[in-house]
Amino acid sequence: MLPTPPDPRSLNPETPLLRTEDVSGSTVRSDKVEGMDDVALLEAVAEGNQNAMAAVFDRYSRIVYCIALRVLREPGLAEDVMQEVLLQVWKRPQSFVAQRGNLVAWLSVVTRNRAIDVLRKRSPLDPLDELPLPDPRDMALASEQSWLLDKVRAVLQSLPADQKAPLELAYFNGLSHTEIAEKTGSPLGTVKTRIRAGLISIRKAMRA
Repeated sequence: MLPTPPDPRSLNPETPLLRTEDVSGSTVRSDKVEGMDDVALLEAVAEGNQNAMAAVFDRYSRIVYCIALRVLREPGLAEDVMQEVLLQVWKRPQSFVAQRGNLVAWLSVVTRNRAIDVLRKRSPLDPLDELPLPDPRDMALASEQSWLLDKVRAVLQSLPADQKAPLELAYFNGLSHTEIAEKTGSPLGTVKTRIRAGLISIRKAMRA
C-alpha cells in the first residue's frame, strides 16, 4: 500500500492553500467543484477558488508525494517537493496546458524533475544516470490504482455483511459464484443477487 501524504496545509499554516474565500471575498461552495474535470478545476483555481485547489489536492497529492518519495527516499524531502509542486499549481495554474496531455501526467513529470533537482543540489558530484529513477507515468498509474483499491476496500467495509462476504470471496479470494455458494451454503441465485447489489452500492459510492 502506498503511503498517504500529509496535508501541506497542516504543515505550513502560512501557505496560500489555506484560503477559504475566492478573490472576490465570497465563500465558494465545495460541492460545485466535485464534478469538475481537471481543466475546469484549474480555471477555477486561476480565479482564486480555494475549494477548487482543495479538489486538486485531494485528487493528486498522493501521486505527487509518492513519486517524490520514490526518487528522494526521504519523507521530509518528499513533503517539501509536494508542497512546492502544489503551490506552483495554486500560483500558476496557467502553467498547465490542456492540449499537452492530462493533469496527472503533467504533475508526475514536474514532480519527478523537481525531485531530481533536489538530488542534484544535495549531491552535485553523484552521477544521476546511475540512479534507478522511476518512470512518472508508471508511478502515476500505480498510485491511482492503489488509491482506487483503497477506496473500494473502504466502501466494502460499509456494506451489509451478506453483501460484503461474497464480494470479498469473489474479488479478493478469486472464488467463482458457484464456489462461494458452496462455501457459504447459500443458493447460487442468492449469491449472485448479493454480489450484484454490493457492486451497485460500490459503484454509487465511487461516483459520489
